[in-house]
Amino acid sequence: MALHCKRKRISHELTTSQTANSQTTLSSFTNSNTFNLGNGLREPSSFYSTYDHSDVFPGPNLNMIVGANGTGKSSIVCAICLGLAGKTAILGRGDKVGLYVKRGCAKGSVEIELYRAGGNLVINREIHVENNQSVWMINSKHASQKAVEETVKELQIQVGNLCQFLPQEKVGEFAKMSKIELLEATEKSVGPPEMYEFHCKLKTFRTKERELENSCKEKANFLEKARQRNERNKLDVERYHTKRRHLDRIQMLEKKKPWVEYETARKELEEVKKQREEMKKTVKSLKEVQAPLLRKIQNVESQLMPIENGMKEKTAKIRETSQKCKQKQDQLDRKYKEIDDIKQALSLQQTEEADRKKRIANTRRLIQDLQRDLDSLSSHADVTPRIEAVNAELRTIQEEKAQLDGEGQDLQRDKDEAVGELRRLQNRKRSMEDMMNRKEEKLRNRFCDTYAALQWLKNHRDLFEGKVYEPMMLVINVRDPRNAKYIESHIPVNDLRAFVFEKQQDMEKFMAEVRDKQKLRVNSVIAPAESCANRPPSRPLDSLKRFGIVSYLRELFDAPEAVMSYLCYQYRINDVPVGTEKTKSMIEMVIRESQLRMIYTAEEKYTVKKSSYSSKIISSNSALRNSQFLSMTIDADERRKLEEQLNAAQKQVQVFDARIKVNHEQQVRLDRRDNELRAEKKRLSELKGKRRQLEQKISTKEDSVRQMEQSGIDLLKADEEAKVKICAVNDQKVAIVEDFVHLRARLSMEKVYLALEAAGLTAEKISMESDYRERTAELRRAEVRVFLELDHKKTSLLETCKNMMRRAREICNMNPGETVVPEILQTAFSELPNTLEDIDAMLSEEKARADCITGLSETVVEEYNRREQEIKTMEKELEEKTNTLTTYRQNISEAKERWLIPLKQLVEQINMKFSDFFRSMHCAGEVDLHSENPEEYDRYGIRIRVKFRSSTQLHELTPHHQSGGERSVSTMLYLMALQELNRCPFRVVDEINQGMDPVNERRVFDIVVKTACNGSTSQYFFITPKLLQNLSYADEMTILCVHNGPYMLPPHEWNEKAFIRRSKYRTYL
Repeated sequence: MALHCKRKRISHELTTSQTANSQTTLSSFTNSNTFNLGNGLREPSSFYSTYDHSDVFPGPNLNMIVGANGTGKSSIVCAICLGLAGKTAILGRGDKVGLYVKRGCAKGSVEIELYRAGGNLVINREIHVENNQSVWMINSKHASQKAVEETVKELQIQVGNLCQFLPQEKVGEFAKMSKIELLEATEKSVGPPEMYEFHCKLKTFRTKERELENSCKEKANFLEKARQRNERNKLDVERYHTKRRHLDRIQMLEKKKPWVEYETARKELEEVKKQREEMKKTVKSLKEVQAPLLRKIQNVESQLMPIENGMKEKTAKIRETSQKCKQKQDQLDRKYKEIDDIKQALSLQQTEEADRKKRIANTRRLIQDLQRDLDSLSSHADVTPRIEAVNAELRTIQEEKAQLDGEGQDLQRDKDEAVGELRRLQNRKRSMEDMMNRKEEKLRNRFCDTYAALQWLKNHRDLFEGKVYEPMMLVINVRDPRNAKYIESHIPVNDLRAFVFEKQQDMEKFMAEVRDKQKLRVNSVIAPAESCANRPPSRPLDSLKRFGIVSYLRELFDAPEAVMSYLCYQYRINDVPVGTEKTKSMIEMVIRESQLRMIYTAEEKYTVKKSSYSSKIISSNSALRNSQFLSMTIDADERRKLEEQLNAAQKQVQVFDARIKVNHEQQVRLDRRDNELRAEKKRLSELKGKRRQLEQKISTKEDSVRQMEQSGIDLLKADEEAKVKICAVNDQKVAIVEDFVHLRARLSMEKVYLALEAAGLTAEKISMESDYRERTAELRRAEVRVFLELDHKKTSLLETCKNMMRRAREICNMNPGETVVPEILQTAFSELPNTLEDIDAMLSEEKARADCITGLSETVVEEYNRREQEIKTMEKELEEKTNTLTTYRQNISEAKERWLIPLKQLVEQINMKFSDFFRSMHCAGEVDLHSENPEEYDRYGIRIRVKFRSSTQLHELTPHHQSGGERSVSTMLYLMALQELNRCPFRVVDEINQGMDPVNERRVFDIVVKTACNGSTSQYFFITPKLLQNLSYADEMTILCVHNGPYMLPPHEWNEKAFIRRSKYRTYL
């Protein structure tokens, strides 16, 4: 590789004269120039890739590296990538770094010197092939690869970013980058350092936000379900607690019952003791008063008899009085209802009067509004003449519409007939196409690759400038199927399945796609530039008819002109005769006299050659095989006539469609005018009838007001009448109450007096009789016997009390010596009944209630309590997560504002440059920020849309829609749009102009020179194997010519001046 010697010297001068400025403009290679931060100054390499040793000294602006393929241009790109700690995957050539060392060498090295204020940065990488390892040095000091990566990152160098570093193997991948990948690459390349960080934070925040939203939603759903489950179980828990209370009360009742039984027995014992003492006194007194007691009993009975009879009479009268009192009570209830009815009627009258006044006021306001409308109509003129004119125009329109309807029906009927004829012709054409489909099916069965290429051609015919014909076996149409064997015998199968092209560049493009890319085995031929289809035969057919010759091969079939021209040129089908059995019978004469090189008879093929040495004629014959591909024929004349008829039928249908459309438009115009006139007529009619309606409404409303004013209610009079009625009813109520109260009270008091008197006498009688009987009995029995019974009862009760006390202490878990109930039990006992009957009744009731509550267990309550605790915990967690989510959303809002606004400004700057570049090429291009959802930050992307032809729309740049050259132009212009934003130190583009046509290549080159040679842009490396002639160059450019080969001069023997002198001399000659 030869480099300009002056470049090396100036580079050394630059390294010794660097200034403290970190970034200045470089205009030329002089001592006063400085490089931008991170610019490459020097790149020596040893035993690397193609070279044993080479030094590269680039300039600070545009570096054009030119050289033939295979000379090692891309080796410079690989050296830059690997020397700056780039991955081998970026280059797309080899996965191991040892593969980049020159074959046969054990190691290789790359050294890169980068400009940096305060001292240049020199990075050295030594690659060992054996273990595929590297040794790194920074400024002659050993360092790790991680340290080199950090150092390179500080200089904002990103060899893994296709927007900054685009090697040859990755050119096609730029168009394949998704919008998202392109945005990230652009952010890293030209955006502020914090832009990509904010983008990553936003994606992280959004991911966490989604996680928190899902978590909060799940928590809320789970919490709601837990609440619903607890709400369903709440009734069961309440029933459980209710049953528990019943069981506790049952337990307490069972504890109190023995104490009540004990207390009852103790009281009974005390009573027995008291009775025993009283019995002693009674026996004594009975003896004293037994005789007078009998006389007192008889006297009381005589007094009691009339009193009992009186009581029976009073009881009957009270029963009758009670029946009367019930009737009086019913009367009293009716009086209360009468008072309520009077009050309700008064309230209804008050409501009706208020509604009447309100209706009168509303009606008066409505009359005023109607009167204003009526006054406003008085200024309008008479609309009757206009209505008559509208009616006349409507009648005219109806007549025109009827005429158009008739014409439309006639046109539709004619169109239907034309469409029927068109369908019949289409069916005939479809049957012919079916025969072509059978031909294609036979092609697919025999030559599948050719069939695949045919399908691709059908979908991409627009890529070719000239006509491209399908395989010959599809386009050749044999007029008589019996003659197909002659054509198939004469034309090789490889040509029968070959595609025919009119232009060389079309054939090359086609073969590059189907053969090189799709790896299909297909054949293609190109038709002669000058048509040979009508070339005459060497001998007229009439001169050969005496030999049984009936035709030449060319007249046996039809084919496109280009195909026929190729066959005439290549296989001379215009000069190969076809004979009959007669020809075969006189074949020797035919060969001898006709001097034809090839002859076909009915079933054989004869080939005639003339010896170059002896001039002897040598002939050979072979039997003809049956046709395999051309036996299916289509009458070309019939097909041509059918297509003409089909075109004529289509044109006729189009004419009818146009006439029907005009008829329809006229009908629509008339309908529109008809609607307008009807609307105007309606408006005029409404205006005419509105005054009459308003007068009628005003009259009706005034009558309604008069009726409502006459039907008024005097509320004061109605109120007085209601009060009078209520007073009268109250007086009736008082009379009823006094009547039945006095009567019933008098009878009750009389009965009470008699009852009291009877009770006193009865009690006295019973007492005396009892005394008498007891005394008599006691007197008859021995006193000792009475005292024995009481003593026995006393002893029995005493034992019962002791047993009950012991049982009560056991039930209440008391100590044997305790006789007082514990205070806790006393408090509980105080809320319970104090009698055995009440305790038994309550005990039965509580047991019944407890037995009614079934199917419950403590598990339900435990589950309920556990879930309640979980609900409280989840509510707290949900609140914390909600607060965290709010915080994340605030962070997202802040980060989005700090990221999106600068990003939009950056994309707008790129779009302005990109659009200007395309506009200068008479094309159109746009760059915009694309996102389907503004909140999905990982879906944001940069969308590139381009248009290379004025007849098309802007289309997104994809690997499939644009051609390779169009993608290369778009990629290059996008990189140039990034160039002036200048955040990265340098950019590398390798052989991106290979797919461009000369016009676009020249335009792109001018843009690259103009942009990259601007002093404010970053350093640029443009690698290309070729350049167009007469390109525009700038003084700021550095052109590095790469030469390589076995006959190259050593670098120290290269004489630049002599080379230029010889070049000028040759130009002069």
